[in-house]
Amino acid sequence: MDTKNNPNGAAADPYADPANPGLPQVDVQLDLSRAALVVIDPQIDFLSPKGVAWGAFGASITHHNTVPNLERLFAAAKQVDLPVIISPHYYYPHDHKWDFAAPGERLMHGLHMFDRPSALSLEGFEGSGADWMPEFRDYIEDGKTIVCSPHKIAGPQTNDVIFQLRKKKVDQVILAGMAANFCIESHLRDFVEHGIEVAVVRDATAGSMLPEGDGYLAALINFRWLANALWTTDTAVARMTGTPAAVKAAA
Repeated sequence: MDTKNNPNGAAADPYADPANPGLPQVDVQLDLSRAALVVIDPQIDFLSPKGVAWGAFGASITHHNTVPNLERLFAAAKQVDLPVIISPHYYYPHDHKWDFAAPGERLMHGLHMFDRPSALSLEGFEGSGADWMPEFRDYIEDGKTIVCSPHKIAGPQTNDVIFQLRKKKVDQVILAGMAANFCIESHLRDFVEHGIEVAVVRDATAGSMLPEGDGYLAALINFRWLANALWTTDTAVARMTGTPAAVKAAA
């Protein structure tokens, strides 16, 4: 962290927005009639200390208060009957027989992240790394939430998220989940290329912390370029629930 410009010697926040941004400042004017909350990989292997990826992501998840913030988004969306769409990550035995892989794929396969015995079986699913975080289960399994087919690497090109958004006539997405520098960024890039307006919730995601670098910071820089809005959970909840005072305070 950079302290050279701080006369008190306190560490600067590496994730703070620049005081004098070079990019135009834009926003999303949320219209609940054509919006949805899309949550990526709200699963144990990413978000729980019991998950196999906690060593890479746990520090960032803890720093950003990711799990409680995601729960607040779920609750707000359900309060106003906003469509909620889940883009999950599952791997089946045949996925482990691919002939080549990138480093991120190789890491996930080596950790056995999101493994399930079969696409047609839920044997051993409950409580496994592929299962939902317990905090989210009641929201996801309420009979209304759309759970898409799994994406396989990072983006929605391999599942039916875009199809489900179109069938709900959605062209505004509030985007959250895991991981900032992998699946969130890949979904964001694909959504905007499809003409969808996207607000990323910056503290309802997290990134990897590895010798290769801070994945959250890398993603945050790209979010500033690509997303139509970059909100906090406070802002997203205020926009969804529509309390004028709250919206003004959170903007």
